[in-house]
Amino acid sequence: EVQLVESGGGLVQPGGSLRLSCATSGFTFDDYAMSWVRQAPGKGLEWVSAISWNGDSTYYAESMKGRFTISRDNAKNTLYLQMNSLKSEDTAVYYCAKGPSDSYHPDQYDYWGQGTQVTVSS
Repeated sequence: EVQLVESGGGLVQPGGSLRLSCATSGFTFDDYAMSWVRQAPGKGLEWVSAISWNGDSTYYAESMKGRFTISRDNAKNTLYLQMNSLKSEDTAVYYCAKGPSDSYHPDQYDYWGQGTQVTVSS
């Protein structure tokens, strides 16, 4: 059974940092690209970032470039998202999502985690 379990969310002040983790099991982690997707209150899903199977290729939504860093540890079957310089508009539930292949394809996911809440507020 494929499982994706996010953690690391919480309440942080504007300008602060958080590191999200996504622990995975039930599939060969280093065979697949992975992504982070978020959903702000009352809004639709927004793609945040993606990483290829080996971490050599990373991709970011324009508003996250320079602030967020995606990474993975294939030995630990874990995906990460380091978020710096957080803004109130980053408040959302953050989901990790598994891609269908080793390279990133926009909007193609076959499994999702349950999400972790990130709230940026003073």
